[in-house]
Amino acid sequence: MTERCGYAAIVGRPNVGKSTLLNHLLGQKLSITSRKPQTTRHRLLGIKTEGDTQVIYVDTPGVHQRQHNAMNRYLNRAASSSLIGVDVVVWLVEALKWTSEDEQVLQLLTHHATEIPVILAVNKVDQVTDRERLLPFLSEIQEKFSFQEIFPISALRGSNLAELEKSVAKLVPEAAWFFPEDQWTDRSERFLVAEIVREKLIRRLGAELPYRLTVQVEHFANEDNLTHISAVIWVERDSQKGIVIGKQGKMLKQVGTDARQDIAVLLDRKIFLQLWVKVRAGWSDDERALRQLGYSDED
Repeated sequence: MTERCGYAAIVGRPNVGKSTLLNHLLGQKLSITSRKPQTTRHRLLGIKTEGDTQVIYVDTPGVHQRQHNAMNRYLNRAASSSLIGVDVVVWLVEALKWTSEDEQVLQLLTHHATEIPVILAVNKVDQVTDRERLLPFLSEIQEKFSFQEIFPISALRGSNLAELEKSVAKLVPEAAWFFPEDQWTDRSERFLVAEIVREKLIRRLGAELPYRLTVQVEHFANEDNLTHISAVIWVERDSQKGIVIGKQGKMLKQVGTDARQDIAVLLDRKIFLQLWVKVRAGWSDDERALRQLGYSDED
């Protein structure tokens, strides 16, 4: 059996469905999801080994137009660096919707992916009621870039993903697998736990606050059939701390309950989870603070 192995970067504007696509391709949840942009902040590897082929999918932050603070600049650097050394790019756009941020992704690919095969995945086609509008939209995008193939898909419903996977598998080179057959990500359990807590915060809180908080696991210990976890939720102002804790601690308690359920499924163990909220002024616009909180360009 000749093994095949390679990297496939999933790129696109914020909130287009990249994390949902990755989770469906893997058949389990790796990347956190929400309807709010800037949910994905890190370069994540999702490893799918099937038959003789191992594809390492690279989930990336969305490409942001605004670079007014250190966090957004970090996100754009992470998205650009994901194209280095990959064998294929899966570019995700939304059916019948083309924005200035899609245009920015196009510029990124034009400058950095001229030698890499690019597959266009047109997401959310299940939401298109007038199918006659889809063909002109596809024709318009085809003129913008030379694509290897184009697939209309629904990442949420899993529609047409098998065909997309086959196309990706054909484009990765013959090579020995980089990871063991049963490994599905390069990330630690501590990292995944922090991301689960952040997801629950994003889903529970208002529009702006999720961009001003991050989560750091400080203690992680397995004892018999119980895992003890302590994590800090960092915010930028005292007023934000109050919002996260909520009246009589109800918000923080609900976030903890939501997170504990998902963490127990992930680790297949009973979980004791403690959450603390602390203030670190201006952390999202401080390059040094970002590095200390786990946002590294080598990530």
